Amino acid sequence: MSSKAENVTLDDIVFENRNKEYGAYYLRKNYKSYLTRALIYGTSIFVLLFGGAYTYNNYILPKLQEAKDREVEIDLSKLKEELPEEKIDIPPPPPPPPVEPPPEVAQIKFLPPEPKKDEEVLVEEPPPPAEEVEKAVISNKTVEGVEAVDAFIPPPPPEEVKIVAIEKPKEEEIFTAVEQNPEFPGGQSAMYKYLGENIKYPAAAQRANVSGRVFVKFVVEKDGSIGNVEVMKGIGFGCDEEAIRVIKSMPKWNPGRQNGKNVRVFYNMPVVYKLD
Repeated sequence: MSSKAENVTLDDIVFENRNKEYGAYYLRKNYKSYLTRALIYGTSIFVLLFGGAYTYNNYILPKLQEAKDREVEIDLSKLKEELPEEKIDIPPPPPPPPVEPPPEVAQIKFLPPEPKKDEEVLVEEPPPPAEEVEKAVISNKTVEGVEAVDAFIPPPPPEEVKIVAIEKPKEEEIFTAVEQNPEFPGGQSAMYKYLGENIKYPAAAQRANVSGRVFVKFVVEKDGSIGNVEVMKGIGFGCDEEAIRVIKSMPKWNPGRQNGKNVRVFYNMPVVYKLD
């Protein structure tokens, strides 16, 4: 009886001989256990929230920021190596076969008469007979030889034909580093302002929530014009084509200079697409 009396609480005394299913008997009897559970759960949730926030701010967030600020350097000199030109050795043509000189044709001297004064007229040689003229070639001197049936003199043997290999004109060198780099009129701030005013965010990229950077390589020619525009790293959804279009529409740049002369220079530019 004494042990039972010690375990009797105030709630047992108050609710003695009463309907314990009615009222706050059950809640008051289990209040301590509920309070202990609530304290444990609340403490655990607070520790998880505080620990997660501390871990994110001190470990995860700095790594994300470091990865975002990291720039990718592209060595344009190694992107496209020019292949050495292959020279085709053309064998010399075979020497022409020896040509025997044709037999010398008989020639007979028969010059047309020249008008002269009477006192200058001398005794001249009589003209050759007709039968000799028919078998010889008319000339300014008489030469013995074979009879010329049709009075045809064969042409001299052709000269040796020399084949000359024509070298292709070499394209002017494109520099990757020069003394004075090419520059957009007004500097980089004017260039990015021009891109911001003229570039259009493709609708497909907006619907797909695509953002990022498109790396474009092009050549600034000696007169400042833009040529050979290529996408080195793109993000798709029409962003690559739009970046090429805007760069091709740029006004002429101030060309790069090397040794006091305008030269062709490679230029690499990132075009940033970012949704608000």
